[in-house]
Amino acid sequence: MLKPVNILLVGVGGQGTILATRVLAKAAQDAGYDIKVSEIKGMAQRGGSVVTQVRLGEKVYSPLISEGGADVILAFEKMEARRWLPYLKTDGHIIVNDQAIHPVPVLTGAAEYPADCLEKVKAATPHAIVVDALNIALACGNPKAANVVLVGVLARRLPIPKETWQAALKARVPEKFIEVNLKAFEEGYSI
Repeated sequence: MLKPVNILLVGVGGQGTILATRVLAKAAQDAGYDIKVSEIKGMAQRGGSVVTQVRLGEKVYSPLISEGGADVILAFEKMEARRWLPYLKTDGHIIVNDQAIHPVPVLTGAAEYPADCLEKVKAATPHAIVVDALNIALACGNPKAANVVLVGVLARRLPIPKETWQAALKARVPEKFIEVNLKAFEEGYSI
C-alpha cells in the first residue's frame, strides 16, 4: 500500500509548470494511482507565481498540501523554491532549477532579488538537487523543454515506470515537440 505522496510544483508563468503537472498526473493515473490536483495560477500570464499541488497514492481524498506536508517540491525557479520551503517536510526532497526570473518589482527597482536562494534551500534539507535545466534543455534543442528536464529528475524518484512517463509525455506534448521533450526527459532522468 502506497501512502499518499505529496508533490508541490512551483514556478513562474511561462515555465511550463502546468504542462509538467499534466504529465505527472497522466503518468500517475496510468500507473494505477489515485490522483488529485489543484492549480493556482495567480498572475501567471504576467510572470507571476504558478503553484500546483499533486497528491497520489492508493486512495487520495484531497489535492491540498498543508505547510510541512510536501514530500517533494519541484521548483522551476530558485526564488520560488525559497518561497515555498515552509511546505517541505523535514525529510522532504526539493529539486530546483538554477534559474532566476526577476519579477516586476525587481525589474522596476522596487525590490531586490534575494542572492541566497540556493543557500537557503540547501540549508533547509540535505535532500536538495540543483539542476541547470535551462542549459540542459538548450543542449537538447529547445530552452522551453527545461520543465521536462525537471520532470525527468522527478520521475526517477517516483514509483512510476519510465515507459509510463514517456507515454504520458507523448500524450500531453504537441507532436512536433515530442522528440526534443523525450530527449530532455532522458537528460533529467539520468541526474
